[in-house]
Amino acid sequence: MGGRRDSVTVQYVLFRSLRVVAAAAFLGSVLAVPASASPAPPQNPALGSNGLSTMHGDSASSDTTPFAGPGTGPVESRRIPLGAACPTVLQGGDGFPQALCTKIVGRAPVAFLLDPATGEPVASLDLPKGSLLGGVYAYLDERDRMVAVDGNGDLLRIAHDRNGEDGAWRLFVEHRTPLDHVVSEHCGSAHCDSVTSLMPDFAGRVWFATGDAVVGFVDPRTGAVATTRLPEGERVDNSISTAPEGVAVTTSHAQYLLDGTDAPRVVWRQPYDRGPARKPGQLSWGSGATPTFFGPRTGTEYLAITDNAAEKENLIVYKTGSGALVCSIPVSDGTENSPIGVGGSVFVANTYGYPYPATPEGAGSSDPAWAPFTGGMSKVDVRDDGCDISWTNEVRSAAVPRFAGDGLIYTSERTRLGGFRYVAIDPNTGAVVNSHPTGFGFFADTLQMVGTITQDRVLYQGTVSGILRIAPK
Repeated sequence: MGGRRDSVTVQYVLFRSLRVVAAAAFLGSVLAVPASASPAPPQNPALGSNGLSTMHGDSASSDTTPFAGPGTGPVESRRIPLGAACPTVLQGGDGFPQALCTKIVGRAPVAFLLDPATGEPVASLDLPKGSLLGGVYAYLDERDRMVAVDGNGDLLRIAHDRNGEDGAWRLFVEHRTPLDHVVSEHCGSAHCDSVTSLMPDFAGRVWFATGDAVVGFVDPRTGAVATTRLPEGERVDNSISTAPEGVAVTTSHAQYLLDGTDAPRVVWRQPYDRGPARKPGQLSWGSGATPTFFGPRTGTEYLAITDNAAEKENLIVYKTGSGALVCSIPVSDGTENSPIGVGGSVFVANTYGYPYPATPEGAGSSDPAWAPFTGGMSKVDVRDDGCDISWTNEVRSAAVPRFAGDGLIYTSERTRLGGFRYVAIDPNTGAVVNSHPTGFGFFADTLQMVGTITQDRVLYQGTVSGILRIAPK
């Protein structure tokens, strides 16, 4: 990172470095006991630390973190109003959280750099508006730069430093790679399609997927871009995931594993039951899940999604290498969330009926048009020859849950009276072991966004209008 640091920042970074070592050691002691809690997916060398560098924690989208959360003791929550919905909060190796948000007015994306001590913004950068999901998915690379695609179709690496005589922080575009011209070749005109998600593979290539199911990658060494088009009529409305075995892409019709050196190549494709229509509490017609790599041996030998079957949606688990079906089990009325995958267990939160204030363009009507939000979360234990539901609770999760290094699951719950509360859940039983009210109404709504746990046991939870900072007292 460029620029100068004052002594307070240096002390903070040194302190944070010690916390990283301690957290890693603690994770090993906690997760070595239950087989369902290890190992974690391997560290992607093109990313920052696992647990901090992607919306879903790592390139495998496991929704786990090696760092301990706020815990079961007293906590304090603080609302940071930003005038924007903030689904992605990440933290670099320098300790500074970074957020990619979408403004309430105009719905254009904006990046924020946050003070690690308070969560208050110290710098921001407005980005060109594109599709709704274009202001959602981003990651931090190994140099703490935010990598995102803007509304012009440019792949950006956004750095930060202290600029000028006053030492003020700034965010700036350090590198730009145009993508729109190669994406538009598949649909015939400029800006006719847009990138919805991106993730680096283990060789450093930056893979991306568009709404119309164009999948490609950028070679950062040469700037070369290669693409392929998945079958006509399929869409990509969630993030993609990567593991040493390849790149997982879930479309509105099927699950794919791809790889490739010179061009993207489909390794296997497995169609799933996409149901008759979009369900209430979902943002697209098809699977609402980002694909999740997990497994008890390598951390990536399985790949999980949920389908969109009528009545009950199924958790589907494939063998990563071959695409062979491990199991398909009814687990939810409907979900828009990525499942947690840790060791031999998967946790699925039910979002059926969640009252989103808006849906992306082209999402279509839901069937039924409305349903009550009932919530509930289930744990599924996976074996090589099948899977079983271990427990189901009644937690009305209003965020993407996160499995933390202290052995607890953290999320935000929407109460039946319209309020929201922080909750910590015992993954062995599904019981709530801690809770704390965080507010009421629109401005407290966590809108099924992800909470990120930093190295300092702080939970940054995106809301409709900003970020909640939840920390131990």
